[in-house]
Amino acid sequence: MTRICKDGFEREFIREEREMYGIAYTQNILSGRWKYLILWFLKTKERRYSEIKAFLGGISQGSLTKQLRELEADDIIKREVYPEVPPRVEYSLTSKGTSLVPIIDLMEEFGKKFGEKE
Repeated sequence: MTRICKDGFEREFIREEREMYGIAYTQNILSGRWKYLILWFLKTKERRYSEIKAFLGGISQGSLTKQLRELEADDIIKREVYPEVPPRVEYSLTSKGTSLVPIIDLMEEFGKKFGEKE
């Protein structure tokens, strides 16, 4: 396996392991305890920071900010700042982020099918 660094994947790995690279790239984007849930929550409409924080419950402000920044840096979500007092910030999925929704939906279905039954 290859090393993932701040600059991404080693070129040799991308060239030689093209099939595995696709999985590793997707995993790298979605790595993080809360990212799947953030994407699921944003899949239907844009949300404010406070809505996301309330939805996730136990997440700290620092962790949420980190996860949102990483998703934004990977062009999965878009952060829109409205010039109001106080400033309003909304997050939404980009087209790249929207293309991950079927994966999130499949994960949801898998969990419903095989997860703990009540």
